[in-house]
Amino acid sequence: MKKTLAILLALVFCLAAFGGCTQVPAADGGDAQVPAADGGDAQVPAADGGDASGNTQIEKLNLYFVPSREPDEIVTVTEPLKQLLKDELLNHGYEVGAVEIFVGTTYEAVGEALSAGTADIGFGMPGGTYVLYDDGADVILTSTRDGLSKDSDNAKDWNDGQPTEASDRQAVSYRALMIAGPSEKGQAIAAKVNAGEELTWEDINGLNWSVMNSSSSAGYIYPALWMQERYGKGITDLANAVQSDSYGSAFARLASGQVDALMTYADARRDYAEKWTSEYARTASIWEETNVIGVTPGIYNDTIAVSKTSPIMDDALKATLQEAFINIAGTEEGKAVIAIYSHNGYQKAVSSDYDNERAAQELIQSLSN
Repeated sequence: MKKTLAILLALVFCLAAFGGCTQVPAADGGDAQVPAADGGDAQVPAADGGDASGNTQIEKLNLYFVPSREPDEIVTVTEPLKQLLKDELLNHGYEVGAVEIFVGTTYEAVGEALSAGTADIGFGMPGGTYVLYDDGADVILTSTRDGLSKDSDNAKDWNDGQPTEASDRQAVSYRALMIAGPSEKGQAIAAKVNAGEELTWEDINGLNWSVMNSSSSAGYIYPALWMQERYGKGITDLANAVQSDSYGSAFARLASGQVDALMTYADARRDYAEKWTSEYARTASIWEETNVIGVTPGIYNDTIAVSKTSPIMDDALKATLQEAFINIAGTEEGKAVIAIYSHNGYQKAVSSDYDNERAAQELIQSLSN
């Protein structure tokens, strides 16, 4: 009898103790909690690795932007993207603590950051940069841009002195242009083009050029292919070429006469038309003082890529980021942000979309060797 009573009392004490340790979920669906080791409450994780609300928790997302515009301008314009991305990901079940935005010192720095896992997302990377780092980066989206009112293979057709305007046609590719400036040499070469004369290698090699880094599609790779196809020469064969750290500094050099010509994307003059007469102190418009002297075939648009080595990146998050950026680009706030790169929207992309870029890179490597 005593033994039976002792067992019953022990059971009562155990049940009482267990009841003190467990908080019954509130009627409003609050989180069930257990005491932490320090006496505080520890939240029970949801089965999917998120919290009990079902959301997957991400402490921080690091976004790296390529420096194709002035870094300070990029940081300012893209600031709203932090909250836009957090809100959009929350709609898809991801709760992000912070979104951090960085601008790479070079295009390659963004590729290196993706490969190292320092960057989770690379924004605005040209196809040429992406394929150089595709061992450590996955492309998820290709940007769409407004088509342009001018889209001719013939350089002369771009030189009517009138602005190149956006069209209502969306495009997934763009051209690179070689543009001569207001220097004496630049104007002389432009006159030959506008007279319908073919340029010689001596004409091209006699100019002082501004080029971008060797992974830039519009500022290096495709112009190099253009030269190779016409003259059997490359950018490394140019007698005078200086690398600019951004298109802004390239146009500043063109305006001042430090260089006679530059290599850039087809709608760049639209982006720098205002600065041409204000910051760069020219008296005539950029459309009057510059002329296209070379046009490349179409280049597949910029990418949004994600890191293969980031500890938070998996197939589910990649698919969610695709939807998130597409949705953001469909809002007025989002359009204002992505306009910094002349993007108008995004479509889903796969690695094979950039096979032509890989072929271009192989040719560039063979030329360099």
